[in-house]
Amino acid sequence: MRQKLSFVITCKNERANIGPCIDSAAPIADEILVADSGSTDGTLQYVRARGDCRVIEREYHTAGEFKNWAITHATHSWVFVLDADERATPGLAREIHELLATVPKHDGYLIRRSNRLLGHTIRHGDWGRDRLVRLFRREVCQVAGPGDHSSVHVRTGNVGRLKHAIDHFTIWQWEQYLKKFDRYTRIQAEQWKDDDRQPSFLRLALQPPLRFFRDYILHRGFLDGSKGLQLAYLSAFYTFMKQARLWELQRGLKQTDVEPEAMAAAERRAA
Repeated sequence: MRQKLSFVITCKNERANIGPCIDSAAPIADEILVADSGSTDGTLQYVRARGDCRVIEREYHTAGEFKNWAITHATHSWVFVLDADERATPGLAREIHELLATVPKHDGYLIRRSNRLLGHTIRHGDWGRDRLVRLFRREVCQVAGPGDHSSVHVRTGNVGRLKHAIDHFTIWQWEQYLKKFDRYTRIQAEQWKDDDRQPSFLRLALQPPLRFFRDYILHRGFLDGSKGLQLAYLSAFYTFMKQARLWELQRGLKQTDVEPEAMAAAERRAA
Protein backbone atom coordinates (compact mmCIF):
# COMPACT_ATOMS: atom_id res chain seq x y z
CA MET A 1 0.00 0.00 0.00
CA ARG A 2 1.41 3.40 -0.98
CA GLN A 3 2.37 5.71 1.88
CA LYS A 4 1.05 9.27 1.62
CA LEU A 5 3.50 12.15 1.94
CA SER A 6 3.27 15.66 3.40
CA PHE A 7 5.80 18.27 2.32
CA VAL A 8 6.47 20.93 4.96
CA ILE A 9 8.10 24.04 3.46
CA THR A 10 9.34 26.72 5.86
CA CYS A 11 9.74 30.29 4.64
CA LYS A 12 9.89 34.00 5.31
CA ASN A 13 10.16 36.55 2.49
CA GLU A 14 11.09 33.93 -0.10
CA ARG A 15 9.11 35.20 -3.10
CA ALA A 16 11.98 34.45 -5.50
CA ASN A 17 12.43 30.89 -4.18
CA ILE A 18 9.04 29.63 -3.12
CA GLY A 19 7.63 28.87 -6.59
CA PRO A 20 10.45 26.55 -7.75
CA CYS A 21 10.49 24.92 -4.31
CA ILE A 22 6.78 24.08 -4.43
CA ASP A 23 7.08 22.95 -8.06
CA SER A 24 9.80 20.47 -7.06
CA ALA A 25 7.57 18.96 -4.38
CA ALA A 26 4.30 18.86 -6.35
CA PRO A 27 4.93 15.68 -8.42
CA ILE A 28 5.09 13.43 -5.32
CA ALA A 29 3.30 15.39 -2.58
CA ASP A 30 -0.11 14.39 -1.29
CA GLU A 31 -0.07 17.61 0.72
CA ILE A 32 2.07 20.75 0.60
CA LEU A 33 2.10 22.72 3.84
CA VAL A 34 3.78 26.15 3.73
CA ALA A 35 4.80 27.35 7.20
CA ASP A 36 5.45 31.09 7.12
CA SER A 37 6.96 33.28 9.83
CA GLY A 38 5.92 36.77 8.78
CA SER A 39 6.53 37.29 5.07
CA THR A 40 5.94 40.82 3.77
CA ASP A 41 7.25 40.49 0.20
CA GLY A 42 4.27 38.85 -1.50
CA THR A 43 5.28 35.26 -0.72
CA LEU A 44 1.95 34.32 0.85
CA GLN A 45 -0.10 36.07 -1.80
CA TYR A 46 1.68 33.98 -4.42
CA VAL A 47 1.27 30.73 -2.45
CA ARG A 48 -2.44 31.28 -1.83
CA ALA A 49 -3.04 32.19 -5.47
CA ARG A 50 -1.57 28.84 -6.57
CA GLY A 51 -4.32 26.94 -4.80
CA ASP A 52 -2.26 23.77 -4.27
CA CYS A 53 -0.88 24.51 -0.79
CA ARG A 54 -2.11 24.91 2.76
CA VAL A 55 -0.67 27.87 4.69
CA ILE A 56 0.05 28.11 8.41
CA GLU A 57 1.63 31.13 10.10
CA ARG A 58 3.46 31.77 13.34
CA GLU A 59 6.32 33.79 14.83
CA TYR A 60 9.82 32.32 14.36
CA HIS A 61 12.21 31.76 17.26
CA THR A 62 14.59 28.98 16.21
CA ALA A 63 14.58 26.55 13.30
CA GLY A 64 14.00 23.46 15.44
CA GLU A 65 11.16 24.95 17.42
CA PHE A 66 9.46 26.33 14.29
CA LYS A 67 9.79 23.10 12.29
CA ASN A 68 8.52 20.93 15.14
CA TRP A 69 5.46 23.14 15.35
CA ALA A 70 4.90 22.97 11.58
CA ILE A 71 5.28 19.18 11.48
CA THR A 72 2.42 18.75 13.97
CA HIS A 73 0.12 20.31 11.35
CA ALA A 74 1.02 17.77 8.65
CA THR A 75 -1.79 15.42 7.70
CA HIS A 76 0.24 12.33 6.83
CA SER A 77 2.65 10.15 8.77
CA TRP A 78 5.50 10.52 6.26
CA VAL A 79 6.93 14.03 6.11
CA PHE A 80 9.53 15.72 3.93
CA VAL A 81 10.87 19.02 5.26
CA LEU A 82 12.21 21.61 2.80
CA ASP A 83 13.43 25.14 3.31
CA ALA A 84 12.19 27.56 0.65
CA ASP A 85 15.67 27.88 -0.90
CA GLU A 86 15.84 24.12 -1.48
CA ARG A 87 14.51 21.90 -4.30
CA ALA A 88 13.76 18.20 -4.50
CA THR A 89 15.58 17.11 -7.66
CA PRO A 90 13.67 15.02 -10.23
CA GLY A 91 15.86 12.01 -9.42
CA LEU A 92 15.09 12.36 -5.72
CA ALA A 93 11.36 12.70 -6.44
CA ARG A 94 11.39 9.44 -8.43
CA GLU A 95 13.37 7.68 -5.71
CA ILE A 96 10.93 8.78 -3.00
CA HIS A 97 7.93 7.81 -5.14
CA GLU A 98 9.34 4.29 -5.49
CA LEU A 99 10.24 4.11 -1.80
CA LEU A 100 6.75 5.05 -0.62
CA ALA A 101 5.03 2.66 -3.01
CA THR A 102 5.35 0.11 -0.18
CA VAL A 103 6.14 0.32 3.54
CA PRO A 104 9.71 1.74 3.90
CA LYS A 105 12.25 -0.29 5.85
CA HIS A 106 13.58 2.72 7.77
CA ASP A 107 12.00 5.47 9.88
CA GLY A 108 14.13 8.26 8.43
CA TYR A 109 16.36 8.82 5.41
CA LEU A 110 19.58 10.76 5.05
CA ILE A 111 19.67 12.85 1.88
CA ARG A 112 22.69 14.57 0.39
CA ARG A 113 22.35 18.33 -0.01
CA SER A 114 24.00 19.87 -3.07
CA ASN A 115 24.86 23.37 -1.87
CA ARG A 116 25.28 26.34 -4.21
CA LEU A 117 27.33 29.49 -3.65
CA LEU A 118 26.19 32.38 -5.88
CA GLY A 119 24.69 29.74 -8.19
CA HIS A 120 27.82 27.51 -8.32
CA THR A 121 27.78 23.95 -7.00
CA ILE A 122 30.16 23.25 -4.11
CA ARG A 123 31.61 19.74 -4.22
CA HIS A 124 34.18 19.78 -1.43
CA GLY A 125 34.82 21.32 1.97
CA ASP A 126 32.23 21.28 4.73
CA TRP A 127 29.43 22.11 2.30
CA GLY A 128 30.31 19.14 0.12
CA ARG A 129 29.79 16.72 3.02
CA ASP A 130 26.26 17.88 3.83
CA ARG A 131 23.77 15.07 4.56
CA LEU A 132 20.56 15.49 6.53
CA VAL A 133 17.51 13.48 7.51
CA ARG A 134 14.67 15.20 5.67
CA LEU A 135 12.29 12.32 4.87
CA PHE A 136 10.96 10.64 7.99
CA ARG A 137 8.05 9.09 9.85
CA ARG A 138 6.98 11.85 12.17
CA GLU A 139 5.79 9.63 15.04
CA VAL A 140 9.37 8.68 15.94
CA CYS A 141 11.24 11.84 14.90
CA GLN A 142 11.87 15.32 16.26
CA VAL A 143 13.87 18.31 15.11
CA ALA A 144 16.56 19.05 17.69
CA GLY A 145 19.72 21.10 18.06
CA PRO A 146 20.90 24.63 18.76
CA GLY A 147 19.93 27.80 16.96
CA ASP A 148 19.21 27.67 13.26
CA HIS A 149 21.35 24.58 12.73
CA SER A 150 19.01 21.92 14.03
CA SER A 151 18.55 18.45 12.55
CA VAL A 152 15.99 15.65 12.58
CA HIS A 153 16.60 13.11 15.34
CA VAL A 154 15.22 9.61 14.67
CA ARG A 155 14.52 8.10 18.08
CA THR A 156 14.61 4.50 16.85
CA GLY A 157 18.00 4.96 15.20
CA ASN A 158 16.60 3.20 12.12
CA VAL A 159 18.00 5.47 9.40
CA GLY A 160 18.59 4.71 5.73
CA ARG A 161 20.14 6.67 2.84
CA LEU A 162 18.81 7.90 -0.46
CA LYS A 163 21.00 8.21 -3.56
CA HIS A 164 19.74 11.47 -5.03
CA ALA A 165 20.14 14.99 -3.66
CA ILE A 166 18.35 18.15 -2.62
CA ASP A 167 19.51 21.26 -4.45
CA HIS A 168 20.22 24.04 -1.95
CA PHE A 169 20.61 27.57 -3.29
CA THR A 170 22.25 28.80 -0.11
CA ILE A 171 23.64 32.21 -1.09
CA TRP A 172 22.64 34.28 -4.12
CA GLN A 173 24.04 37.54 -2.74
CA TRP A 174 26.46 38.17 0.13
CA GLU A 175 24.30 41.07 1.30
CA GLN A 176 21.36 38.70 1.62
CA TYR A 177 23.35 36.09 3.52
CA LEU A 178 24.93 38.52 5.99
CA LYS A 179 21.49 39.19 7.48
CA LYS A 180 21.20 35.46 8.24
CA PHE A 181 24.79 35.43 9.49
CA ASP A 182 23.88 38.09 12.04
CA ARG A 183 20.92 36.05 13.27
CA TYR A 184 22.81 32.73 13.36
CA THR A 185 25.70 34.08 15.43
CA ARG A 186 23.44 36.04 17.78
CA ILE A 187 21.16 33.08 18.52
CA GLN A 188 24.08 30.73 19.18
CA ALA A 189 25.77 33.22 21.52
CA GLU A 190 22.51 33.78 23.40
CA GLN A 191 22.03 30.04 23.87
CA TRP A 192 25.58 29.66 25.16
CA LYS A 193 24.98 32.50 27.60
CA ASP A 194 21.76 30.86 28.80
CA ASP A 195 23.81 27.70 29.41
CA ASP A 196 26.27 29.82 31.45
CA ARG A 197 29.11 29.17 29.03
CA GLN A 198 31.99 31.57 29.60
CA PRO A 199 34.13 33.20 26.89
CA SER A 200 37.48 31.53 26.27
CA PHE A 201 40.62 33.24 24.99
CA LEU A 202 41.85 29.94 23.53
CA ARG A 203 38.59 29.27 21.67
CA LEU A 204 38.55 32.83 20.37
CA ALA A 205 42.16 32.56 19.20
CA LEU A 206 42.41 28.98 17.96
CA GLN A 207 39.02 27.80 16.74
CA PRO A 208 38.76 30.12 13.67
CA PRO A 209 42.12 29.13 12.09
CA LEU A 210 41.52 25.47 12.95
CA ARG A 211 38.11 25.67 11.27
CA PHE A 212 39.70 27.20 8.18
CA PHE A 213 42.33 24.42 8.11
CA ARG A 214 39.67 21.73 8.46
CA ASP A 215 37.41 23.04 5.72
CA TYR A 216 40.06 24.17 3.23
CA ILE A 217 42.73 21.46 3.72
CA LEU A 218 41.33 18.39 5.49
CA HIS A 219 37.95 18.53 3.70
CA ARG A 220 39.65 19.60 0.44
CA GLY A 221 37.83 22.86 -0.02
CA PHE A 222 40.78 24.05 -2.11
CA LEU A 223 39.51 21.81 -4.91
CA ASP A 224 36.58 24.23 -5.35
CA GLY A 225 39.03 27.01 -6.21
CA SER A 226 38.07 30.56 -5.25
CA LYS A 227 34.62 29.34 -4.16
CA GLY A 228 36.19 26.99 -1.63
CA LEU A 229 38.48 29.73 -0.37
CA GLN A 230 35.53 32.08 0.23
CA LEU A 231 33.63 29.41 2.14
CA ALA A 232 36.63 28.45 4.29
CA TYR A 233 37.09 32.10 5.29
CA LEU A 234 33.34 32.43 5.91
CA SER A 235 33.38 29.34 8.13
CA ALA A 236 36.34 30.66 10.11
CA PHE A 237 34.72 34.08 10.54
CA TYR A 238 31.43 32.46 11.57
CA THR A 239 33.28 30.49 14.25
CA PHE A 240 35.05 33.66 15.42
CA MET A 241 31.87 35.76 15.59
CA LYS A 242 30.01 33.21 17.71
CA GLN A 243 32.81 33.41 20.28
CA ALA A 244 33.08 37.21 19.96
CA ARG A 245 29.35 37.69 20.50
CA LEU A 246 29.44 35.45 23.56
CA TRP A 247 32.28 37.66 24.88
CA GLU A 248 30.10 40.70 24.14
CA LEU A 249 27.14 39.26 26.08
CA GLN A 250 29.20 38.14 29.08
CA ARG A 251 31.83 40.88 29.37
CA GLY A 252 30.91 43.76 27.08
CA LEU A 253 30.35 47.14 28.74
CA LYS A 254 27.10 48.97 28.11
CA GLN A 255 27.07 52.28 26.28
CA THR A 256 25.89 55.15 28.43
CA ASP A 257 22.63 56.64 27.25
CA VAL A 258 23.28 60.39 27.32
CA GLU A 259 20.05 61.36 25.55
CA PRO A 260 17.89 61.81 28.70
CA GLU A 261 20.49 64.16 30.21
CA ALA A 262 20.82 66.09 26.95
CA MET A 263 17.05 66.46 26.65
CA ALA A 264 16.77 67.64 30.26
CA ALA A 265 19.49 70.22 29.69
CA ALA A 266 17.76 71.43 26.53
CA GLU A 267 14.48 71.78 28.41
CA ARG A 268 16.22 73.81 31.16
CA ARG A 269 17.73 76.14 28.57
CA ALA A 270 14.35 76.56 26.87
CA ALA A 271 12.74 77.44 30.19
